[in-house]
Amino acid sequence: MRIILLIVAVLLILISLLQGGKSDALSAFTGNGDLGLFQNVKERGPEKVISIITMVLGILFFVLVIIIRVTE
Repeated sequence: MRIILLIVAVLLILISLLQGGKSDALSAFTGNGDLGLFQNVKERGPEKVISIITMVLGILFFVLVIIIRVTE
């Protein structure tokens, strides 16, 4: 079970690194004028697929950690 957790963790890290930066939405900190901190940006194409995979892997990681903790 721990090997599956390790594999999911590595995949989660790799998929997270593939996601595009959200620096355009953080213009509140850079002082670029308009406040885009909580701007709703729609993802399309590969960005949406990567986002969904990241969410699924995150949930799977969370569930595996709880299962491992409860069974010990």
